[in-house]
Amino acid sequence: MDELWNNAASLSATDLREALAHRDLALTTVHTVLSRLEAKHFVQRQRDVRPHRYRATSSREDHVAELMHEVLGQAPDHEAVFARFLGAASTDETSTLRRLLGHSAKTRDPGPTA
Repeated sequence: MDELWNNAASLSATDLREALAHRDLALTTVHTVLSRLEAKHFVQRQRDVRPHRYRATSSREDHVAELMHEVLGQAPDHEAVFARFLGAASTDETSTLRRLLGHSAKTRDPGPTA
C-alpha cells in the first residue's frame, strides 16, 4: 500500500514488483496481494488497460483515520481512551489537536440564530 499511496499515478503489478525488488517477490505474489486488496476495496483496478493498473481507493490519512475510529469504537469508555492517548502525546501533537479542535468547533458552530 505504501507504494500506491506514494505514487499519484496508478501502477501495474510489474511496477509494484520493481518498486519492491528488495523484497524479492514473485509477480504472482504481487498479483495475489493486489487481488486481495481489491476484494477488500483498498485498491481499484483499471481493467480497460493492459497490463491492469492499480491505485489506492483512499489516502493513507483517510485509512488511518478510519482505523482510529474503528479502534475507538471497540472501547466502552471513550473518555478514558482519549485521556490515555493525550497523556502519551507529545507537545507538538497536543498543539495540533488543540488547533484542529478549535477549527472544527468554529466550522460546526452556525453562530446565533435570528
